[in-house]
Amino acid sequence: MERSRTFLHSLGLPSRDPGELPSSTKRFPDGAQYRIEIPSVEGVEATEAVLDEADARGVVVHRLSQGSGGMLLTRTELTAMAALAEARGVELSLFARPLAAWDIGAASRSPGGGPVAAQARGTDQLVYVLEDIRRTAESGIRSVLVTDLGVLSVASAMRAAGELPADLQFKISVQMGLANPASIRIAQHYGADTYNVPTDLTLAQLAAIRAAVDIPLDLYVEAPDELGGFVRHFEIAEIVRIAAPVHLKFGLCNAPNIYPSGSHLTSTAVRLGRERVRRAELGAEILARYAPDAVTSPLAAAGLAVPTVPTTVPDEPRSAT
Repeated sequence: MERSRTFLHSLGLPSRDPGELPSSTKRFPDGAQYRIEIPSVEGVEATEAVLDEADARGVVVHRLSQGSGGMLLTRTELTAMAALAEARGVELSLFARPLAAWDIGAASRSPGGGPVAAQARGTDQLVYVLEDIRRTAESGIRSVLVTDLGVLSVASAMRAAGELPADLQFKISVQMGLANPASIRIAQHYGADTYNVPTDLTLAQLAAIRAAVDIPLDLYVEAPDELGGFVRHFEIAEIVRIAAPVHLKFGLCNAPNIYPSGSHLTSTAVRLGRERVRRAELGAEILARYAPDAVTSPLAAAGLAVPTVPTTVPDEPRSAT
């Protein structure tokens, strides 16, 4: 195996997962090692509930992310969520959809079709996802969740060409599934601003990825059941030490999947959001106990994709009557 390991080294990639886990010297733009993310914040009411719970528990939440997509939010809802996040100096990241799992194709629902589900299926769906990103950005939101490398590469080119805002960030979803340093470095090359690694990577595997890429990593400290259902709270101190800069994500295992969400699931989304903040408080307590010198960011910190709500938002196109 030495020839392959030597060649990896020549590319500036780790040649093996390290046995001794090095401390990362990389940081967020403000010098912080970690930030806290609450995922699956579905809608205005859930956003309000998460921010309220964070205040009540004294938890600094830096990023809210959502999974149903900007396409399932009205223009009024998009603007309201953006305004709530902007007022608090919190990043808000909305999923870019639709993808194959919500399409009419059967492959994503077949026994071996899992990897297909998060891909844009065909050219038309590629266009649909890009249009969803454009619409989300028009409402002032400055972070979108991307799962497909083709979407990432085109959207990044659109950002560079001025078709999308220059300060729009691409947060790569865990559903992209890239799991080694060489693959994740490709996502970084194509414009990823942060990368959500698979939920089951070991500390050594995380350290190898950190050595290969500079962008922040996102990691579920507690993962939803469909992503493994792992509860890794006692690893938080080591995760911050070796993977910084890192977003610590507090999902929930033993909880329902509510995608696609809507008003029929609002009460559930609110309760789940509040419990995710409680889990984040538990994580913060563990960090305070085992890594008291770990540095986090304030709200509105450099590099946070805080929304910028425009004074006027383009009207939605309407069909001719």
